[in-house]
Amino acid sequence: MRDAEQVWFNGGGSQVEAMERAGAAVAREAARFAIGRGILMLAGPGNNGGDAYVAARLLSEAGHDVAVAALGGKTEGTAAEMRMRWHGETVSLEEAVPRPIVIDGLFGTGVARELTKDVKTYLHHIVNNAQFSLAIDLPSGLETDSGDDLGAATMDVTVAVGSLKPAHMLGAGLVRCGHVLLADIGIPVSGPIWSLGRPQLSAPAVDAHKYSRGMVLVVEGDMPGASRLCARAALHGGAGYVMLAGTGSAEAGPDALVHRRVEDAGALRNALEDERIGAVVIGPGLGRSDAAHAKLDAVLESPHRAVIDGDALTLLGFETADRLSRRDALSVLTPHAGEFGRMFEGGEGGKIARTRAAAARSGATIVHKGPDTVIADGDGAIVANSGSSWLSTAGTGDVLAGLVGARIAAGGSAGQAVWLHGRAAQLAGPAFAADDLIAHIAPAMKECL
Repeated sequence: MRDAEQVWFNGGGSQVEAMERAGAAVAREAARFAIGRGILMLAGPGNNGGDAYVAARLLSEAGHDVAVAALGGKTEGTAAEMRMRWHGETVSLEEAVPRPIVIDGLFGTGVARELTKDVKTYLHHIVNNAQFSLAIDLPSGLETDSGDDLGAATMDVTVAVGSLKPAHMLGAGLVRCGHVLLADIGIPVSGPIWSLGRPQLSAPAVDAHKYSRGMVLVVEGDMPGASRLCARAALHGGAGYVMLAGTGSAEAGPDALVHRRVEDAGALRNALEDERIGAVVIGPGLGRSDAAHAKLDAVLESPHRAVIDGDALTLLGFETADRLSRRDALSVLTPHAGEFGRMFEGGEGGKIARTRAAAARSGATIVHKGPDTVIADGDGAIVANSGSSWLSTAGTGDVLAGLVGARIAAGGSAGQAVWLHGRAAQLAGPAFAADDLIAHIAPAMKECL
């Protein structure tokens, strides 16, 4: 966003105009929620405070009852100019009395250390005693690029100015920001990081058949229930043919699921010779034995796209980057935070930076799971919220792995699978089991057609 603003300034745009636009966007949203109630505007010393003074002036001119609680202020620059244009009631932050509506414009994207104890105390007191709270760009005390909580209060609404920031979708920001509204202020923004939107999918072509729609082979392991969940998800995720390769009962799972008896790595290698395979999924319930390791080797040595999940990630460990970088076919890793840490040591920055660095080292697409899921490859990163906190139950990761396999076998992407997974969870409602999630994949997919 800073780069986009600088390009805009270089092209003749002014800081005054940008701040007026940002303040107007905040005022517009605040007026919608205030509906005549008194407003307390918290204005800090920097540009975030400048936006706050613009919003206060515009709201006051529109007939709202507005007071400003100020925390310091620069004596020059655009923010100081906006402060001088405000002629309404102004008190210090320490003197501020809570009002029904509070707008937080103390600090924006520049916070890099904990809020002082006094500022945090006043901020939380005012927000907690308001009927409705709104933050300008970011809640004060939220680290922009990581979403780390540096003393932020929990807001009802955050107005993201110009573009989303990483903290709107990462870490503590998922809670502290409340409902995020994006305000376009007319400054074009582009970059290598995006938020995940609803994918645009197509129904199969009129001449489609089961193999053209994508064949997925799921490797069964020591816990066959996990691989069956994975295979069932692939069936409902758009694949035309799903084969479960293992020794489990052929009567387990839906009749549409094809069972192939595979007792060891040698038999798996034979199964992998089928050129019609569009993707292989290995890891759900695989186990960590020597036999499991041999099966993983067979998959990695095959020419097929591979989705690597669960136990297979742990078996790879710190050899992940070295081994996957030698593969010609696409590899998709689906680790949660613990598994990611066991594969990629250290790394600087927040979740986005670490995931992008790991993708660059391994040559793989990485779906770094969590309430804030980051999907990274060589081109950039996509950030997605999980869709539902009820996903925190056993087996939902196996469902996601199957969905990823189905989508890449059909020529789609891991991002499509992540969106469908999160939307299915929303449609499933509360307290679902992973098995229940699968029934909601088709309705989620219907929304994308």
